Amino acid sequence: MKLAVFVSDFKLASDTLDRLKADKLGIIFVANGVYHATTKENGKASHLLEKTPNLYAMSEDIQTRGMKDADVDKRVRVVNYGDVVDLIFNEYDKTAWL
Repeated sequence: MKLAVFVSDFKLASDTLDRLKADKLGIIFVANGVYHATTKENGKASHLLEKTPNLYAMSEDIQTRGMKDADVDKRVRVVNYGDVVDLIFNEYDKTAWL
């Protein structure tokens, strides 16, 4: 199964993601979840960036929070709504929201 997970919270415990089993896992950071892609705590990037190479962050949500797409960690692809629709229909079989 190919699973895309929308992460909308910054203080999410990763144990839920650890329990998910997928052949391909994609994480799409939305709303406050985009802080995982842009913010470092104590000099370290979010541990969620280590979960999968398939990482995405919504450009609109980044900009709404006063940041720029250039602030996003290089491992994360910045996407817009159209890109997310393409991902859901072309790359992933199932989606989940955390």
